[in-house]
Amino acid sequence: MPGRPTTPLISAIAATTLLGLGHAQAAETGTRTFRDWIAGCDNLRGCTALSLPAEAASDVGFLKLERSAGPASAASLSLRLRGEQLKAPLTVQLLLDGAPFPAAGKSLPARREGEDSATLLLSDADTEALIAAARKATRLTAKLAGKTYDISLAGSVAAMLWVDEQQGRLGGTSALIRKGPATTVPAAPALPVIAARATAGFPAPDAKATKAMAVALRKHLKQRDPDLCDDADSDSDNVWSLDASTKLVGLLCSRGAYNATTGFWSVTGTDVAKAKKVAFPQPGANSDNLLINASFDPATGQVGFFGKARGIGDCGSAGNYAWTGSGFVLTALSEMPECRGVDPEDWPTLYRSDVKLAK
Repeated sequence: MPGRPTTPLISAIAATTLLGLGHAQAAETGTRTFRDWIAGCDNLRGCTALSLPAEAASDVGFLKLERSAGPASAASLSLRLRGEQLKAPLTVQLLLDGAPFPAAGKSLPARREGEDSATLLLSDADTEALIAAARKATRLTAKLAGKTYDISLAGSVAAMLWVDEQQGRLGGTSALIRKGPATTVPAAPALPVIAARATAGFPAPDAKATKAMAVALRKHLKQRDPDLCDDADSDSDNVWSLDASTKLVGLLCSRGAYNATTGFWSVTGTDVAKAKKVAFPQPGANSDNLLINASFDPATGQVGFFGKARGIGDCGSAGNYAWTGSGFVLTALSEMPECRGVDPEDWPTLYRSDVKLAK
């Protein structure tokens, strides 16, 4: 469908990573698109549903619904608006299929998020009213600072129904859509706690040693498999110390217009013939040692990645892996498979954890 990336990015990094992260996960993994809405839940069954801006929109506006799992969690609904030179004071006028919303027609105050963005957090009453109206309404119109934003409600009911299903709310008093008499809601799974190990205390190889190890590893890999990592730009290669005897080697394996793929190997001592691919866990598929737009931070022991499905970075997947002293484990993951101008901080979160730096 239009707007969906055609690269294998999502399936290679995000979706396959989630296919079996253990008992603490939502009933379904990844994101689901419902007409003009998208929804996703994380391993704690915390869910996000977003309206998708029009593909050609220059001024981007969308609704974002967030809800944590558990019986005491309420839904939070906000309106995100972005346009050039938004000037304070910022007040938003809303229309629901052309009629004032809320019914009194009052303007609502928005919070400035930057020079070109603002957020309107709807009250509990207005959230409930808008969710109820979405069953029949087709479009929410927002007017802010002389700009008009059209937000489609097509698919919103299906997206919220799916969220209710993932959180075990269907037929219950806390359901967003299909309410019923049930009062029992499953508790949220425990937040995984991951002990990351910083590696900054181990001396990093100097430039000459880094170059020598990277060149030697490339030569060795070329003998084993000429196509394994065929980018010859060794100036982008890096070597870090993971401990007193183990090196993490990152080789640039391919480069595109806005994505660079790095392959990671571990080397004990200086013997590149015994180099091992670093396993970045992707349950449900073979672990891979390739990450897109990746960087390693010795101070935190974490590798971050940001795979763009197009150049402006409004779709793709992003996350982190932490070094635990014996391997790398996933600590965070978010994904947006639809290229509609949504910034990464608003993408549905699919995996989260509490990372603590081991002493």
